[in-house]
Amino acid sequence: MPINVEKVRAAIEQAQDNALTREVQQGMSPRQFARPAVEHVSLGRGFRLVILLVLWAGGSLVSALLGLGAAGLPGAGITLPVGIIVSFFIALYLSHIVRVAAQWERGVVLRLGKFHGLKGPGVMLVFPVLDSVRFVDTRLLTLDIPHQQVITRDNVPVRVDGVIFFRVHDPERAVITVQDYRFAVSQYAQAALRDVIGSMTLDELLSERDQIQSKIASVVESRAAMWGTHIDSIRLLDIDMPEDLKRMMSRQASAEREKRATITKAEGDRDAALNLAAAAATMASSPGAMQLRTLQTLDGLGPSPSNTVVLAVPVEVLELAQALSKPKG
Repeated sequence: MPINVEKVRAAIEQAQDNALTREVQQGMSPRQFARPAVEHVSLGRGFRLVILLVLWAGGSLVSALLGLGAAGLPGAGITLPVGIIVSFFIALYLSHIVRVAAQWERGVVLRLGKFHGLKGPGVMLVFPVLDSVRFVDTRLLTLDIPHQQVITRDNVPVRVDGVIFFRVHDPERAVITVQDYRFAVSQYAQAALRDVIGSMTLDELLSERDQIQSKIASVVESRAAMWGTHIDSIRLLDIDMPEDLKRMMSRQASAEREKRATITKAEGDRDAALNLAAAAATMASSPGAMQLRTLQTLDGLGPSPSNTVVLAVPVEVLELAQALSKPKG
């Protein structure tokens, strides 16, 4: 049975739209893919406007003086309109030659389609028609890694997202080697994240987060270096698991805490029994120890006016009974 490619493509797009709608309804931010942002800040616009006005006014004045010198006032009336029009286009072209790059920008200049040089920061000359320039931001850049559905090695589905911190250290290679270095770094990081997490178990994912981040960063760095970029770090932001798995992990953690509490209580009871046995042995070896202990207990009960202590049998009588009960040698 032949497969209708258009229907399959439409079904995939519909599924993606439904997933995006569910994320928005659940209060999650929609997926943000790494697309090129506005990289260049136009710092030379005012400078170019001043050059345009100065050259335009100067060209118009020169044309008027030439007409005035050649044919007097009638000649100036003829050359002035022509000079205004011609000087405007010349001034417009010359003003666009001057470009200004910010301190963090580098301009990759192509002349007639070939790499001509790397310019900036500051004032730079770029000749329109012959040259084209692309400004590259060399500051630390940030890209988000959208939620990725990953299945771990022990077959647990998780959703992971993160963020990439990187910078461009070679603007020439970043522009010439790859079509869009931002998008390329983002896509390669997403693939590396799925590969690395897919080779680990859920317990490793939850306990070895730093090692996972370092491993993903090293994998992406090995490829990003060819594109003139350097990966500063990759951080995992959120690890989302199915709700039933979360409940099971919560019960497991609760049972583990209850186990530790029971063991701690049993160890406390054992230590208390050992201390009581040692105290009893000490009292048995000292004739007056039990009497002192009895008096200490009475002293503890005495300060309260609501307690009344009645000794039915004196302590001496108990000691005498104990002495008589011993066999005579």
